[in-house]
Order: sequence, then structure tokens, then C-alpha cells
Amino acid sequence: MNAAIIATVLILVTLGAIAAVILYFVSQKFKVKEDPRLAAVTEALPSTNCGGCGLPGCNAFAEALVKADDLAPYHCPVGGNEVMKEVAEILGMEVEERDPYVAVVRCSGSFEARKQTSIYDGAANCTVATALYSGDHGCAYGCVGLGECVDACDFEAMYMDEKTGLPVVIEDKCTACNACVKACPKDILELWPVGRKSQRIYVACKSEEKSGVARQECSVACTGCAKCFDECKYDAVLVENNLATIDFEKCTLCAKCVVVCEANSLKADNVPDKTLEKLLERHKKKLEKEKAERRASKQSDTEDSPVTKTEKDAVR
Repeated sequence: MNAAIIATVLILVTLGAIAAVILYFVSQKFKVKEDPRLAAVTEALPSTNCGGCGLPGCNAFAEALVKADDLAPYHCPVGGNEVMKEVAEILGMEVEERDPYVAVVRCSGSFEARKQTSIYDGAANCTVATALYSGDHGCAYGCVGLGECVDACDFEAMYMDEKTGLPVVIEDKCTACNACVKACPKDILELWPVGRKSQRIYVACKSEEKSGVARQECSVACTGCAKCFDECKYDAVLVENNLATIDFEKCTLCAKCVVVCEANSLKADNVPDKTLEKLLERHKKKLEKEKAERRASKQSDTEDSPVTKTEKDAVR
């Protein structure tokens, strides 16, 4: 072998070895030391990478937890309180328990409640359809019905009801990851506290149209009549922009607002039918009593103000 070739090979090997040594020492000096707790926290998380915590995935969430001075702003909706307790133990911190949440559908506009005004023949995607027009029915606030929320759910906690055309949430499977909420272009999906005995009361409508227009577009649309507002003694009902909404933090689940709603816009999830029937019966008796009192008052006013013959002749 030529001496020049051998010398070249030796020089290249030597340069390579020197470069490797330099790179090693540089990497050791500038390497980022990883917190040993990070791996333990990452392992404790459910690894669903759903983004329900508000961060891109479980790894990003774990890094935020390890760096945090307080765990109060952070919560894993999929793992819930049990996972957060485990994380708190690893980090040597405390965390308060949070009420579990579940997705609710703020729309009752089934096929029967609203008339179809057009036929959509495009991509089976709610976002695409919403960008093109208000929907195949009169209500511009209602569910499009193409199931983008169902596609977004990684936990098989939703399905589209073929009879109503609306999404249905399977409470036992819902992790409150917020994926369906983000996916819905109509914003009809919201996260609500599961509530005592899994009971929730909310307005299943988002329409802000005036009463006449709203009812023409959908027979179960909220008209903003404020009867629920007048009935609630706990300031849990707010009527604004022709639409009633319920503050779940103030709601006591008395369900009295539900029975006074003539439009049936209010939903009472898991509230026993017997409870609603009793409240409805009481409401009917109250209305009958008020009607009787008005009739008696009108009759009394008539008797207290007798009409003379001259007045009768004048009327004639």
C-alpha cells in the first residue's frame, strides 16, 4: 500500500478521534440535566395525549407539572383526581380535588323539532358545512349533524342518534378531554360538572333569535320568555340576548325551572321522572289557583262597580 495513502488514513482517524473527544466534553458541559421526577410523572399520566389539559400532550403536561410551584392551575381530565394525587405525591406537593366534568349537548333540535330547508351535498364535515352555509334547517345556531364531534372523541364516548340527528354523550365513557368541544364549529358542546348523583340541568339551546323567529325555526327553541328566571330563587338563571342560561355553580337542581319551560328547552339529565312529575303537578295546581284568583278578582271588581241603566244605554 502506498505510504501516502496510509498517512492519509492515519490523519483522518486521528482527526476523527480528536473531534469525538471534543464533542464528548462539549456535550457533557452543555447537556441539559433532566429532572428525575419527570419520568415518574410521565409514567403516572394516562398517555392519551388528548390535549384536555390545555397542553399538546402528556409529555408537555408532565414538564409543566414538574416545573410548577403550584398544582392548582393544572388538572388531567382523563386521569382525574386519582392521577393528580399520584402526581402530587411524586412532586411532594398538595393538590385539591376537582369535581368531575362531562360533555353536554346544548341543542335539542331533532329532525322532528326543525324542518329541513335544503339538502347538503358536500364533505361530511361540520366545519366545512358551516363555512359554506348555516345548515340544512332554519336555525343557524343548531347542530349540523355530521358527527365531527364523534370523530374527535378518542374514547368512544359519543355517537350520532339516527332518529334525532343529534350527538349523544355516553357519560360513563366521557373523560371531559374537551376534544369534542373544540371540534364543534357551532359551539353547542360544553363541559359541565357531573353534579350530585350525576344530575345536571341546562338549557339545551344556543339560539339568540327573537321568540317568534326562534320557534318558527325550531319548536323546542328557547324564546327568552324569562319564566325560568322568574321561577328560580337562587339567581342561577340568566336571560340575555333572547336566551336563557344556567349558572351550574348556583343551581341547586330543584328542577322547578324545567317544569315552567313551555318550550321544553331545559334538560334535566338523570333527574328522576317522578320528581319532575310531582313538580309539574304542583305547577299546574299553582296555575289553576292563580287563574281562579284572577277570575274571582275580576268578578269582585264587577260587583263593586254596578252599571246604571243610563250607562248601559250609553254603551248600547
